[in-house]
Amino acid sequence: MTRSGTTGDDLPPRPEDPAAGAATARATVDPRGIVTGWSEGARRLLGYRSSEVVGRSAAVLLAGEPHAPTVRALEALPRWNGRVTLLHRDGRSLPVNLLAHRRPPDGGDGSGNGNGNGAGGWLLVAALPGPPTSPRDDEALMMWAFAQSPATMALYDTSLRLRLANKDMERVLGLPEEAMRGLRVSEIVADPQGDRTEQLMRRVLETGARQQGQVALCLAGHERESVWALSLDPVRDAGGTVRGVLLSARDTTEEHLARERLVLVNDASVRIGSTLDLARTAEELAEVAVPQLADFVTVDLLPSIEGGEDPRAGVPSSPVKLRRVAARSVLEGCPEAVVPRGVVAVYPDASPAAECLAAGRPLIRKVTAQGMTVWEHEAPERAERVRQYGIHSVLAVPMRARGITLGVAIFSRHRRPEPFTRDDLLLGEEITARAAVCIDNARRYGRERRTSLTLQSSLLPERPPRQAAVEVASRYLPASTQAGVGGDWFDVIPLSGARVALVVGDVVGHGVRASAAMGRLRTAVRTLADVDLPPDELLTHLDDLVIHLSAEADDEDSVSGDTGATCLYAVYDPVSRRCSLARAGHPEPALVTPEGAVEFLDIPAGPPLGLGGLPFEAAELELPEGSVLVLYTDGLVEARDRDVDESLGTLREVLARPAASLEDTCDAVLDALLPDRPADDVALLMARTRALDAAHVATWEVPRDAAAVAETRKNACLQLTAWGLDEAAFVTELVVSELVTNAIRYGAAPIELRLIRDSNLVIEVSDGSSTTPHLRRARTFDEGGRGLLLVAQLTQGWGTRQTYTGKTIWAEQSLSAD
Repeated sequence: MTRSGTTGDDLPPRPEDPAAGAATARATVDPRGIVTGWSEGARRLLGYRSSEVVGRSAAVLLAGEPHAPTVRALEALPRWNGRVTLLHRDGRSLPVNLLAHRRPPDGGDGSGNGNGNGAGGWLLVAALPGPPTSPRDDEALMMWAFAQSPATMALYDTSLRLRLANKDMERVLGLPEEAMRGLRVSEIVADPQGDRTEQLMRRVLETGARQQGQVALCLAGHERESVWALSLDPVRDAGGTVRGVLLSARDTTEEHLARERLVLVNDASVRIGSTLDLARTAEELAEVAVPQLADFVTVDLLPSIEGGEDPRAGVPSSPVKLRRVAARSVLEGCPEAVVPRGVVAVYPDASPAAECLAAGRPLIRKVTAQGMTVWEHEAPERAERVRQYGIHSVLAVPMRARGITLGVAIFSRHRRPEPFTRDDLLLGEEITARAAVCIDNARRYGRERRTSLTLQSSLLPERPPRQAAVEVASRYLPASTQAGVGGDWFDVIPLSGARVALVVGDVVGHGVRASAAMGRLRTAVRTLADVDLPPDELLTHLDDLVIHLSAEADDEDSVSGDTGATCLYAVYDPVSRRCSLARAGHPEPALVTPEGAVEFLDIPAGPPLGLGGLPFEAAELELPEGSVLVLYTDGLVEARDRDVDESLGTLREVLARPAASLEDTCDAVLDALLPDRPADDVALLMARTRALDAAHVATWEVPRDAAAVAETRKNACLQLTAWGLDEAAFVTELVVSELVTNAIRYGAAPIELRLIRDSNLVIEVSDGSSTTPHLRRARTFDEGGRGLLLVAQLTQGWGTRQTYTGKTIWAEQSLSAD
C-alpha cells in the first residue's frame, strides 16, 4: 500500500505471500471515501493505473450510486463482504465478490505494517479470476489434504465401516489404511472404549448432530495409556442427507496427566495432615500416592523423630538407619514390603533411600541388571522382592521440613509399565514436602504434649491425702492428640477441724502454657485454703490472681491472649455434715443420696475466673452420711456429637446404678460418656461423705471467767480418758489451758472448746472476737507472749480461721504413736 497522496504504481505484496499482488486486487480507502492505495492486482481487475485512481473518490469505481444498506453496513461493522458491481476503465460493468476490512486508526491495514495515512479507513480485497479447474482436480486436492492433514482423522460410512484414514491415524493405530478399510472401530481397537465410540457414532447417524467424547487407550507401540478427545461429525451430501461420520481425534494425554497431577496435589492438601498423629500422617501420604502415582510406597523416618527429638544437622551417618512408619501397595497385604512397620532397618549406601538422603534431593532410579547385582550382594531379600514383583522404576524423595531431615519416601512401580518421569518427580516432591511439614508438626506437638503431660502429672495429686471426712475416687484423662493437653485439675485438701476441701478446675487453652497456669492456680488454691477462707471469698482472691496472670501473659507475649479458668470449690465438715460450695463458671456438681437418688445441685454459677468485678455466691447444704458428691470438668459432658442435656442424662443414669465402690462408679461413668479418647481433658472427682458422731466429738461452753480454765482442763482430760488417750493428756492440758486463757483474756463471748478425734486429735477454741493472735518471740522480762510459741512447739500444727460469729483457734496432735 502507499500512503495518502502518493502516486506509487502498486501496493507492495505482503512478504508472507509473494503472489498476493498478482492474484488479488487490493485497495485502501480513507474514512472520507478517497482511494489511498492501489495494487497491481487492482489494475489488472479494473484497468486503472495507480496514478489514475489514488486521491480520487472511490465512488467513480462503482457502476451506479452506492447501495444504501451497503453504506450503512460499512459504517457499523468491522468487516463486510458482498457482491458489488464495479466500473471497468473501458466502461463495462464488472460484478465482483468484495471483502472489506475496517483499518485501525493508526493507518495500518490490520497487519501492523503502517501503510496508510493514519486516519483509518478500509482495506478492500477481491480475488482475480484464475485458470479454470475441474471437479476432479478439486477432489484430488481434497483427498491429498485429508490424507496429509496433521489432524488424526478417519471417515466411516453409514454402516460404521472405515472408508478412509489419513496418515496420522495410520501412525497412531500402527496400521495402514488397507488393513483397516471395511472394519468398525470396535474391530480395529479391541477395547471397551471402541464400543463406546461406536455408540457415539450411531448417535451421530440418528440425530445428525456432532458428538464429542474422551477415550483412554493402550495402543500398540505406546509405552503408556494415552487419552484422546474425540469429535464425531456428520458428513452430508448436497441434499443434507447424512452419508457418513468423520472421526477426529486429538491426543490430550499430557493435558490429562497435568489435570491428574493437580487433582493429586489438591487431594494431598486435603487428606494429608488431618491429625497430629505422626504415623497416621505418614499413612495418609502413602494412601494419596497409591495408585495415582505409584504401585508401592514406603515411608521411613529417622528413629529419633518419633521421640520428638531434633535429629543432628547434616547428612545422616552411614549406614543409614530408618524406622518403617507406613507402607501401602496396590496388592493386598503389601507383599512387596521387606521391613515390617515399626522396625528399624539398615539401608546400604547404594540404596535409593541412602542416596537421596546423602544428596539431599529427590532422584529416579531405573532397576537394571547391574543394580540388581549390587542389591543381591548387599540386600538379597530386597533384591528378591524386586525381582518377584517386577519393580522397574523407583522414585526416592527425602522428607525435609524447616531445615531438618526427617526421613525418606520411596515410590515404586511394577504394575504401571511406564517409568517415573521428571513430572512425576516434581509431583512426588510436592506431596512429600507437605507430608514432611505435617509430620514435623506432629513431632513438635508430640514433644510438647509429653512435656505437658509430665508437668501436669507432677502437679496433680498421685493419691488423696489421709483425712476422715470423705472417701475419694478420681480420674484424669488427657485430651486426644488432636486437641492437646489442657489445664484441667482436681485436688483434695485437708482443712482444720477434720474438714476437707474438694476442688475441680479447668484452665482455658491447651499445651504447656495451660498446664503451667493450672499449676499456679492449684498452688494458689492450696495456699488460700490453708487460710481457711470461705468458698466464695477464696474464688474472689483466685479471680484476682487469674487477672494478674493474664496481664503477665499479655506483657510477655502479645499473641498469647487472656488467661481464663473455671473452678468449683467445696468445703465439707464431717462434724456438722454441712457442705459449702461456690463455683466460677463451672458445671454444676451432682449429688447422689444414700438411697441412690441423683440430683444436680443448683449452685449460683458465678462468672468464670479472670473477668473481675463480679461477686461469687456460696451455697450451703446438709449432707446425709454416705452421700456422694460428683465434681467434674466440662470435657466429661460436652461433645460435638452429643447434646449436653443428653450427657447429663447419661451421667444421672450411671450414678443411680448401685456399684461396689467409687472406683467402679468412676469407671462406669467414663465408659458411658467417653468410650473413645476425649476431645478435651477430663477431671472427675467423687467423694462419699462420712460423719463424726458424739463418740468422736466433745464440746463445752466456757464462761468468760479465769476460774473456768481449771474446769475446762479437767473436762478435756476426762474425755481423753474415755477415748483411751491418756498419753495425750499432758500436751492437751497445756494447749487447752493456753488457748482458753487467751480467749477469756483477749476474746469475746461466747467461748467454746471442742475436741475432735479422728486420725489425729484436734483441739479447737472459738470465741466471738475476730482479732487474730500472732506468734511472736517474747523478750527476757516479758510476762506473756510465750503461750502460742509453746502450742506451736508441742503440736503438729496450729492455726486460726475466721467464722461468721468470730474466730476459731485450733491445734492438732498426731496420734500415730498410739
